[in-house]
Amino acid sequence: MPDIKLTEDQAVELAEIFRLMGDGNRLRIAVACLGDALCVSDIAQRVDLSPSLVSHHLRLLRAARFVKAERRGKQVFYGVVDEHVECVIRDMVGHVAEQRGGAEEEDDER
Repeated sequence: MPDIKLTEDQAVELAEIFRLMGDGNRLRIAVACLGDALCVSDIAQRVDLSPSLVSHHLRLLRAARFVKAERRGKQVFYGVVDEHVECVIRDMVGHVAEQRGGAEEEDDER
């Protein structure tokens, strides 16, 4: 494994991102932003939250450089910022799915 080192500023920024993603609603919004960019109303419908609450969370995610906004006419569409963010989200979703599957197998063995 490579020797990874963080400056104090990088550690603070990374900790802030993890803190932001510790909110279940923000995490569901980030997952909804994988793939095609979506407008606020589409994201709100996918995650079953009000558009105003989704907008609030998107503002925080944009400030953390986790999602990006692209204006198309009068609407703004949101997607993850880059493949790094997408990879982290997909890997962690896969990790949770594996953990859940492993826990169910252990329960079945008991």
